[in-house]
Amino acid sequence: MKIPQFVLASASVARRRLLQTVGIDPIICPSDFDESQIQLNEPGELVQTLAQSKAETVVSQFPSALIMGCDSVLAINGKIHGKPADDQEAIARWQVMQGNFGDLYTGHVLIDTAQNRHIVRCQVTRVYFAKMSDRAIQAYVKTGEPLKCAGAFALEGYGSLFVEKIEGCHSNVIGLSLPLLRKMIGELGYEVTDFWG
Repeated sequence: MKIPQFVLASASVARRRLLQTVGIDPIICPSDFDESQIQLNEPGELVQTLAQSKAETVVSQFPSALIMGCDSVLAINGKIHGKPADDQEAIARWQVMQGNFGDLYTGHVLIDTAQNRHIVRCQVTRVYFAKMSDRAIQAYVKTGEPLKCAGAFALEGYGSLFVEKIEGCHSNVIGLSLPLLRKMIGELGYEVTDFWG
């Protein structure tokens, strides 16, 4: 079987770095999909639908490729959170998150355009946040990092200081689950090592 190109339908630097860390150097093709079109209240369903929509947006550009779409949200006390809109929202979010836990949902989609097949999965990781003073919350938000991330924190950045523990897949919290990706690639009949650069 001919090995297709690996395409990441995302502008996420964190996701690209995760893939590069395990030997996959993807073609970056950010999706311009308007996420506000999708209104769903169940976090797993929401992230899978968004991930699939993002990947499908770029399919026509690649006749023989494995296209990956991802989307993440954090659910706290049953409420879904994406990227905060501004500093005030990020501060308010952290006032709820600190000393609490949330479930980080990441939807994963692989579309194999050569085989005309696709797989959709969701991975959930529980994240426990440290107790924080208002001063620490404001200092963290001032770095700008929380505004770039679903859940208002980056595990691969300053945010790691304020995470007490994680139950589940570590890389899922950064943007995509590497163990799940390996399994999905296997389901399509490839080995993850086929995509090593």
